[in-house]
Amino acid sequence: MKLKVLLPTEILIEEVVSKITAEAENDSFCLLANHVDFVAGLVPGLLFFELEDGKEVFLAIDEGILVKCGSQVLVSVRNAIKGNDLETLKNTIAQEFRSLDEREKMTRSALAKLEASFVRGFLEVGGKS
Repeated sequence: MKLKVLLPTEILIEEVVSKITAEAENDSFCLLANHVDFVAGLVPGLLFFELEDGKEVFLAIDEGILVKCGSQVLVSVRNAIKGNDLETLKNTIAQEFRSLDEREKMTRSALAKLEASFVRGFLEVGGKS
């Protein structure tokens, strides 16, 4: 099977694989080459696949969708982080979350300043009439 993992800004993975395991809303599932065509809504969690040489690769994914059509498997998610083992992936995810938290704090601070400026301007215009 040819697996392609798509993010909003890039193609993260394009590999020939022998097996894919992921988690949908109702349970986890495994796809092999002769599996019937399939569509599933993915939940945040792990998606892992086995390369033809038997090596397993792990992805921590955000919610998304998986479509299997013939030998093609397309996975589209908002965010994904690749790791060759679970421990490394766990550490990478922790770093990403810390980075996201910092960016979120900066964004919230900028938004609060913008809202305060808007309210001040609105009150000044209202006080002049």
